[in-house]
Amino acid sequence: MEILEKYKDLLIQKRYSSNTIKTYCNYFKDFVVFFENKNLDGVTTDQINSYILELIKLKDVSISQHNQRINAIKFYYEKVLGREKQYYNIYRPRKEHKLPDVISKESISKIKNPIDDLLEV
Repeated sequence: MEILEKYKDLLIQKRYSSNTIKTYCNYFKDFVVFFENKNLDGVTTDQINSYILELIKLKDVSISQHNQRINAIKFYYEKVLGREKQYYNIYRPRKEHKLPDVISKESISKIKNPIDDLLEV
């Protein structure tokens, strides 16, 4: 598809990393296929939000993937089509805050005791 080639070429020209190029191209291709019967220039923010919601429901996309897909779509409208940078009112999830893994006292003792035994020799 010509649109996908143009999209990828611009990512390359803008010196995006190879991983980002691969990711954005895959996600943008999904977007193009989803809206294959529509002119992408006329896709509304509400339709994009519905598309993202469907991905969350059907594919259980992660928060990171959710944001990457939005960025891939924004790249098309702002960079490929040259539209002014604008706020699309696309819902973004809050950043995920994971608690650190905690090691129990027993686990520390199991690790520490063999070392202490070696030091006593």
